[in-house]
Amino acid sequence: MITTTAYQDTPTKAVDVEGVPFAYRDLGPRTGTPVVFLNHLAAVLDNWDPRVVDGLASQHRVITFDNRGVGASQGTTPSSIAEMADDAVAFIQALGFEQVDLLGFSMGGFVAQVIAAEHPELVRKVILAGTGPAGGEGIEKVAPLTYLDMAKGAVTFRDAKYYLFFTSTPTGRAAARDFLNRLKERAENRDDAISISSFRAHLKAIHGWGTEEPADLSGIEQPVFVANGDHDRMVPTQNSTDLARRLPNATLTIYPDAGHGGIFQHHDSFVPEALDFLAA
Repeated sequence: MITTTAYQDTPTKAVDVEGVPFAYRDLGPRTGTPVVFLNHLAAVLDNWDPRVVDGLASQHRVITFDNRGVGASQGTTPSSIAEMADDAVAFIQALGFEQVDLLGFSMGGFVAQVIAAEHPELVRKVILAGTGPAGGEGIEKVAPLTYLDMAKGAVTFRDAKYYLFFTSTPTGRAAARDFLNRLKERAENRDDAISISSFRAHLKAIHGWGTEEPADLSGIEQPVFVANGDHDRMVPTQNSTDLARRLPNATLTIYPDAGHGGIFQHHDSFVPEALDFLAA
């Protein structure tokens, strides 16, 4: 059976995760290894680029979900990446999956690294986008940068991601507008926005990851596809290069004239690359 519903029309479901309802969306073919998406700072279900979700769901079952306490998921949001990884594993197990692929973007990439390292039997392949290793360069500065661009967005009546995710070049600004318009394609049954307390918990978790001692990544033996833009301000691009160098089975793609949201700006290149990686 193949579910051909586009992400903008995919219903939001709930699953009980150790007594707590987690909100998720599920689309794509029912065969093969599911791809579980792990979201970024302050993100809810509606923050995934539908071009990326639909692109991967053309050949794979794709699961997106709200972290604990975020959007339509209940509970209290953890303030550490390790706890978020535990929640993600419990969510995957609650859906009955024995093995999955992971796509972790930004903060979700931190979570994906922990899961791949601590639960190797659960993870077949990993895509790490716009992310970096524990103790990576500049990660501890995400909070002040985020607040600065949120203030800039408030003054200019723009979503902060216009500044945080994209370059200030004409190409980057056009890509930002296109991306933000795509996020509005879902007109009905949209997710709830993140609460202030959950947002602060995310920032604390990211700061903790950025100040951790560097981890030994040599134990992550699964194939990993690392991707980013060449001018990532949030998680500086050199972190992606560092990940690809330290992971034993990694490939790296850096997209030109692109920032933190490089996989969204270059979705027409990223999706085929990701599909090839998952199929290889």
